[in-house]
Amino acid sequence: MLNYRTILEFIISIECMIISSMIPIYITIPTNKNLLSIIALPFNWQIPIILYLSIIFSEKIVIRSFLIYIILGLFVIPIFYDGGSLGYLLTPNFGYLLGIFPLIKIINKINKFQKISIVRLFKIGFIALLSMHLVGIIYIIFQLMLFGNIGLLSYYVAKFSLSKLPFHIFMLFPIYFLKKYKLSYKD
Repeated sequence: MLNYRTILEFIISIECMIISSMIPIYITIPTNKNLLSIIALPFNWQIPIILYLSIIFSEKIVIRSFLIYIILGLFVIPIFYDGGSLGYLLTPNFGYLLGIFPLIKIINKINKFQKISIVRLFKIGFIALLSMHLVGIIYIIFQLMLFGNIGLLSYYVAKFSLSKLPFHIFMLFPIYFLKKYKLSYKD
């Protein structure tokens, strides 16, 4: 049943996914030449936002929103991190986008608990993040076998999983505090 609240949650989820995929992460480091030097990191805010959306909204809303996000990125406008269109299916990044579906399903299990400990959140969050990265790695293996470049597997796994997983795990800390102090949308 569609009501105003469901429609609002759906619109908010899609907007957050689109906006977060376009905001890169920067860190500032003091240097001798400049007061601050800005370094761009090779990822964006999409995974932390999807983790948080999966906690505050229902699983159905977030999965349907993410499905619309994928359809928009493949067929309408280039809203993915590195562009869009059907050609994005040939990039290793698309496997990690597919891995967000099990991430949403697993992280949504946190909603069953009234109070959540940091250990439980990290356990569920770590399993969810590993499942996303595992789907991405399987997609990379499939692509490399298809194109005959299996020798690049360690490079792609390091570039797309090992370099990003520590940041994704680190982002579970703010999500824990948002959940603990009831900064969520649910009644």
